[in-house]
Amino acid sequence: MKKKNATGYRVPLFDRIFKPRVLVLANGHSVAQPRSRMPLIIGTVIALVYLSIKLTGFDLGIIARRGHQFFVILSQIFSPDVFNISAETYEKFGMDPAALSLLSIFDGRWWEALWYTMQNSFAPTVFGPLLDTVRMSVLGSFIGATIALPIAVACSTNINRNRASVTILRLLLNIIRTLPTLVIAKIFALIFGLGTYAGTMAILVFTIGVIAKMMYESIETIDMGAFEAMESFGANKFQAFWSACMKQILPTYLSYCLYALEMNIRAASILGYVGAGGLGILIDERIGWRDYNGLGTVLIMLFILVVTIEHLSQYLRKKLS
Repeated sequence: MKKKNATGYRVPLFDRIFKPRVLVLANGHSVAQPRSRMPLIIGTVIALVYLSIKLTGFDLGIIARRGHQFFVILSQIFSPDVFNISAETYEKFGMDPAALSLLSIFDGRWWEALWYTMQNSFAPTVFGPLLDTVRMSVLGSFIGATIALPIAVACSTNINRNRASVTILRLLLNIIRTLPTLVIAKIFALIFGLGTYAGTMAILVFTIGVIAKMMYESIETIDMGAFEAMESFGANKFQAFWSACMKQILPTYLSYCLYALEMNIRAASILGYVGAGGLGILIDERIGWRDYNGLGTVLIMLFILVVTIEHLSQYLRKKLS
């Protein structure tokens, strides 16, 4: 709350509680120097941090006692069984484990040992769920992006003059974007049963929410001169939009589709936690069984997939721009 002084200036509540310091200048005039707010800010931050520690039960002692376990687990994750060539395997292919060096990679027997290890590791089990993850992402992204375009057009105020329908559609999009993908996948898993179908539907709905939101904002910024000229010649809204506006928004639309595919690849990898198929099932199993070497194999294959999709998407978006 602020109160006006004699000059009409609104004095903040802080300055009324903590009176400014009056300084007398050499010429006899006096000025009021406001008190620093920094002590109040620091005190408030300290109080909030202390309250948060008490409410959450945060204990630095636990981190000091158990923090080293993080590095133990991390070392196992970064030693996936797909690369752990045993001494028995080396001997099987006629190599001496004690004589190995960096030059061993130029020995064909080393590659044979690596291939043998990969075949007998957890890696072959990962390929099926990994392909399920890609299928869910691609199919859900494609169908969702296709449905999102007409919804985005209907949500654009410069195309659709009906404010009621625009408000309702935008409200539905806000609700969709509010729900996390895992929650959507859980709902569809309860409706359609466990498996990749529920995951595909979750990605589809999520893609609609994201692309439709970004697209109607882009559509509202385009030049409407050609659209209005087409309407004046007797074209309906669909014909006018397709002829006059589609060329303007097509590069942006395709760029958003590729961006959504990137996000969906990452999101699809954890949908298995709620029974929606994909790599999430394997990740949950490996963590539950404390098989961190197998978990490392899953994560490294997911990493390769995500990096490949991301670089391909960036290349295509650069071409579109």
